[in-house]
Amino acid sequence: MKNSLAAALLMLTTITVSAQEKVERIDLYPGQPELRIAGGRKVDDVPHIDHYTAAGDKKNGAAVLICPGGGYTHLAIEHEGKDIAAFFTAQGYDAIVLHYRLNDAQQSGSRFPAQYNDVTKAMRLVKSKAKSWGLNPEKIGVMGFSAGGHLASTLTTMIIPGNPQATDELEKWSTRPAFSVLVYPVILMNSEFTHKGSMNNLLGPNATAAMKDSLSTNLRITPQTPPVMLIHSTDDKVVPVENSLLFYQALVKNKISATLHVYDHGGHGYGMAPKDPVLNSWPGLCIAWLQEQLKK
Repeated sequence: MKNSLAAALLMLTTITVSAQEKVERIDLYPGQPELRIAGGRKVDDVPHIDHYTAAGDKKNGAAVLICPGGGYTHLAIEHEGKDIAAFFTAQGYDAIVLHYRLNDAQQSGSRFPAQYNDVTKAMRLVKSKAKSWGLNPEKIGVMGFSAGGHLASTLTTMIIPGNPQATDELEKWSTRPAFSVLVYPVILMNSEFTHKGSMNNLLGPNATAAMKDSLSTNLRITPQTPPVMLIHSTDDKVVPVENSLLFYQALVKNKISATLHVYDHGGHGYGMAPKDPVLNSWPGLCIAWLQEQLKK
């Protein structure tokens, strides 16, 4: 109870913090301008990350890579990107917002594995910058919302090990995040609970059953999967709560440290829910959870 109260108070004192002014942009594929974000809103830009540095007096050496949602066709870059970054930097965490490749109804954008390549490249890039950014590479995790939650879950469960002998500096780093926070995530690609828009944008309309199974990340959990926190709402009509429930069950089955918070209301896409005194408890609970995880 005491921890929950502290978390709630923490949330109330930080919800209005504005984004940090110091932002560093890094393109993921320098010299490859043909790789565009695109998507339903035709974003005329290349995949990149925006690095927000933690407040200097609170910086704790940890960081979170943030994957905004948007059904793999747009990026909810404000309330699931910049606002989240502002919250975490105020708590001492560097925040890195990922602008990844997207698709559209005409299938003229990017499908898997482009998005997975973006998130794994981003994690390796952040780890390679850890020393110069004042971070511990073993304390860099991932957070994702909705379809961005699915992308974060692929990073969480489909780990590429580092290769110390690699000539490419980035390939020396493992893609494994230290922790994973998934907020109303898309998980299932092979179920009645699938968010079909995300599935079609990621895999195309003619995806095989095997492909749908392979990207249903509850089936990809292994003993190497990092600790996971899940946030969802029972009344989510867009991405049913079963996505988080089945992922949680698979985590428990594989003896992975897992925390699940299911709210009785909220629907979908609420971000930090600043106007809801119940839903807006989750960011503070997340910070309390992270503090325990990073002690280990």
